[in-house]
Amino acid sequence: MALSVAELDQQVLGWLQEARLSILDQLKQPMQVNQKTSHRDLVTNVDKRIEQFYIKKIHDFMPNASVISEEGYGDEVTTLDGDVWFVDPIDGTLNFVEQHHEFATMLALYHDGKPVLAWIMDVMNNEVVHGGPTIGVFVNKQHVDGFADKALSDGLIVMSGARLLGNQIGLPEIAKEALGFRVYGSAGISYCHVMKGQALGYISVMKPWDFAPGIALALTLGLAVTDVDGHAVDMLSSGTVVVSTPSSHEDIMRIENQLKSV
Repeated sequence: MALSVAELDQQVLGWLQEARLSILDQLKQPMQVNQKTSHRDLVTNVDKRIEQFYIKKIHDFMPNASVISEEGYGDEVTTLDGDVWFVDPIDGTLNFVEQHHEFATMLALYHDGKPVLAWIMDVMNNEVVHGGPTIGVFVNKQHVDGFADKALSDGLIVMSGARLLGNQIGLPEIAKEALGFRVYGSAGISYCHVMKGQALGYISVMKPWDFAPGIALALTLGLAVTDVDGHAVDMLSSGTVVVSTPSSHEDIMRIENQLKSV
């Protein structure tokens, strides 16, 4: 018998707890750390092990599903037709290596390009933001009722530190108009703050496994989701993703358009 969405949610929460225990165990042992594209873009043996764990779980449970994953153990995916999973085993690997804190593990399931469920676990705090359009969004077992539709000047905006320092995608101007800005070094941790109402939005350049879980949860809550030009996000490509309250999204798009007209 096929599981209901709520039952699938509970099953995957079990996977996350298994992954968490493995991650915590690995933190007690010597770690293998390698660079990918730069000294700030790291991969560890833990990233690889957790990704392989998730992919086995997914393929055993849904043999016909495709998997888009960070470390290369997933499938070559060129279409969102059918069931497609997004896997980010350790999101915020630099934080994971240097701080042993403020990193996440994330999964998302889409069907024919539409979100079904997503899970973002703050590993060290044992907190999971999870859910989807048919069941709503939860922080562990607590239902998230909604959000205050704040303008940009009335709340905190989370953004990419590297893009802010590089004066890219209008982030300095957005940061100046916001009540304040925060940088966490992990898309998952950033999205958790937004979903819990602790920030009004998040802007960064990301890859599909970084943004797919957050987008699924954001759309469920009625947040605005676009690329930096205000267009629909391409779920199969890297790009700048804006997730925010509708009012702050209008402010962000106004700033972006002003910068383009200069």
